[in-house]
Amino acid sequence: MAPAHAPVSFPGRLVIVGFGSIGRGVLPLILRHIAIAPGRIVILTAEEQGRGQAQEAAVEFRIQPLTPGNYRDILDPLLGPGDFLLNLSVDVSSVDLIRFAREKGALYLDTCIEPWAGGYTDPNRSASERSNYGLRESALALRTDGADAPTAVITHGANPGLVSHFVKEALLTIAEDTGLPADMPRDRAGWAALARRLGVKVIHIAERDTQVASRAKEVGEFVNTWSIEGFIGEGCQPAELGWGSHEKALPPDGRRHGYGSDAAIYLERPGASTRVRTWTPTEGPFHGFLITHNEAISIADFFTVRDGDRVVYRPTVHYAYHPCDDAVLSVHELAGKNWQPQPRFRLMMDEIVSGVDELGVLLMGHAKGSYWYGSQLSIEEARRLAPHNNATSLQVTAAVLAGMVWAIENPRRGVIEPDEMEHERVMAIARPYLGRMTGAYSDWTPLQDRGHLFPEDLDRDDPWQFKNFRVL
Repeated sequence: MAPAHAPVSFPGRLVIVGFGSIGRGVLPLILRHIAIAPGRIVILTAEEQGRGQAQEAAVEFRIQPLTPGNYRDILDPLLGPGDFLLNLSVDVSSVDLIRFAREKGALYLDTCIEPWAGGYTDPNRSASERSNYGLRESALALRTDGADAPTAVITHGANPGLVSHFVKEALLTIAEDTGLPADMPRDRAGWAALARRLGVKVIHIAERDTQVASRAKEVGEFVNTWSIEGFIGEGCQPAELGWGSHEKALPPDGRRHGYGSDAAIYLERPGASTRVRTWTPTEGPFHGFLITHNEAISIADFFTVRDGDRVVYRPTVHYAYHPCDDAVLSVHELAGKNWQPQPRFRLMMDEIVSGVDELGVLLMGHAKGSYWYGSQLSIEEARRLAPHNNATSLQVTAAVLAGMVWAIENPRRGVIEPDEMEHERVMAIARPYLGRMTGAYSDWTPLQDRGHLFPEDLDRDDPWQFKNFRVL
């Protein structure tokens, strides 16, 4: 049964760029919750997949991949003032599409900041230039033209995106449960002050995907529950994390960027070969990949407190991701082939027989130790809630829908990140599609059960140092 939402009226045209798992999953949600005629929607994609679904919905479907040389000519007749450009593609420059949408007076939303094809692995670009830190800085630079511009919501999927709203809800719960008087903060300074007063030192985006398919991964095949091209791309980028004010020393392979906010560092190794210790309520302790994501930088930046030019508070923030087991095997094979992708890709969807995507934020270092808050969505419930989705994609498509509605209701906010949006409205739209929303305290730390097999270089005085989380 579909959650009940009054449709939001949208008289403009909608152009969807990319029609992979997220595009196919979000289309039925858009038609359900945004009052727009199917005849005013155009899908631009590089592949044939999804044509039948678009035809059933009476939505125009075009095989027209965008490139640096053609995107303006293709998009120009399709966009005007008050229209919406929804970018769900890979290998298409987010910055160029944001700039073009603004020129046309159109709204914009994406789920990550993408470069043109080859940008993630270009050997002529430095690790910093290929990082999400660098991509974020290039998008935020568009703000120099003024905030009173058509709204462009950047990085609003599940993560990055939805998890930024989870962090705010988690902070309010911890404040209430520890007896700290806290009115709802209304600006960035208020939220940062709350996190500092609570003593939050580390925030993980802690995710464990247990979805299983009826057919196992084969040799030479990359299997995943969401975009395979997207996962490989970000997995081959340098590992990145927001760098907290409590950290005592940079990792030996850690590097600062030397420009921009200085809220994050990168490691001189791919994220898909970097593992960290983390925790979720169902799984308990596990090792996850430290995959680079924009939210690791934007959350750390948003919650920074400064005294003049000096940073006096900032949490360490990063992703800690255990994908479905077949995806882990796929990454292992990918690394063994020196990061050359397998010849065959398979997106798990209809063949999934069981499993849950447990996606949340783990806030650590406060008076109650650790607190995880997030979505526990099973494949069975995802299928009941929306067609063309699995548990992973529905967490993303619910966030895309919520971000679109927010942009329609706030059309002149310029380039904006999830952390800067009003989380209550976003969560009200997305929550019915997220399964069970769970909050759980734990006494877990990364030092738990350590050191009994081999001696390790640990900081036992401060369990929340990054060196304690990292798996070496």
